[in-house]
Amino acid sequence: MDGILRIGVFYDGSHFTYAQNYFYGRKLGWLTFQPFHKLLEGYIHKHYQGFLDYKVVYAAWYQGLFTSVKADEKKLKLDRNRHHDLLHAGVETKFYPMSQTQGEKGIDVAMAIDILQIGMEGIMDVAVLVTGDGDFVPLVRALMKKGVTVVVAYFGYEENGRKSFANERLKEASNYVLDINSLETDRDYKSQFKSLFRDFKSDD
Repeated sequence: MDGILRIGVFYDGSHFTYAQNYFYGRKLGWLTFQPFHKLLEGYIHKHYQGFLDYKVVYAAWYQGLFTSVKADEKKLKLDRNRHHDLLHAGVETKFYPMSQTQGEKGIDVAMAIDILQIGMEGIMDVAVLVTGDGDFVPLVRALMKKGVTVVVAYFGYEENGRKSFANERLKEASNYVLDINSLETDRDYKSQFKSLFRDFKSDD
């Protein structure tokens, strides 16, 4: 067997934030990063065997940051909890200034460039892209050319007419695809899925 399989986790901040708020609204709790990384390590171990250990060695969070003008107190509190959790989990945060009119245009490009640069440094064997955005298909192909295995981990759910899913082209381009929400009813993962959440009452 080989040594450690090095895993990099890259968060599309908006995709993860919507999922956090969705689970929080369902009273499941607050989705946290360290148990999430453990879940990813176990999933990759199951599907990519041949190594003595599987370890997240790097993680980064990408998100456009708006001003607090239109944010209410509850949203600001949830954002602060999230940023606090990111720091504790050792996730490098990469925020980009956004305007109310332009939205998050350009974030995908900045994220893709950064991830590709990291992939070229040879510090990871597997890249986990926590997103469902089809704009990352070229990134997936570029990473594979560099010998990096790609896992797309996304949150599939529907709430109040808004559907969260992964683009079909993105799924087809990747080596492995994981719908996190599907684990809630998966016999092999139900217990670990529950462990992803911190008691929501502690965040009130």
